[in-house]
Amino acid sequence: MNLSSLKPAAGSVKVGKRVGRGQGSGKGGTAARGHNGAQSRSGYSRKLGFEGGQMPLQRRLPKFGFNNINRVEYKALNLDAIQALADKVNANVITVDMIRENGLAAKKDLVKILGRGEISASIEVQAHGFSATAIEAIEKAGGKAVKL
Repeated sequence: MNLSSLKPAAGSVKVGKRVGRGQGSGKGGTAARGHNGAQSRSGYSRKLGFEGGQMPLQRRLPKFGFNNINRVEYKALNLDAIQALADKVNANVITVDMIRENGLAAKKDLVKILGRGEISASIEVQAHGFSATAIEAIEKAGGKAVKL
């Protein structure tokens, strides 16, 4: 075996018919695009959701609800996740950077601590938000909840 004898596996390469190369080729004239219409023109690209002139689904369905453009999204973390992190890193202070480094939040996430689970370590937890039950549980364990 050498480089000159290498070839693709049988059936893996499909050679398409060359279009627009004269009437004798069988694909001349319209180059297999049909006659008139948008799809026969050069530069044609169908809009996302286009249904051939029929009213598109996203316009047929009723719209409802309200999206508040000023809403602040938080990454929610419960106390059990904070306790597991405290056990893992063995630190007295849990910062947002530590939470991000351990993959519990993304780089730009705002972090809010919620009250599910138990916390036994007396640690200082720094985050962008806390629920009332989370603050109560952290302070009951002898820790401190610091809002950034």
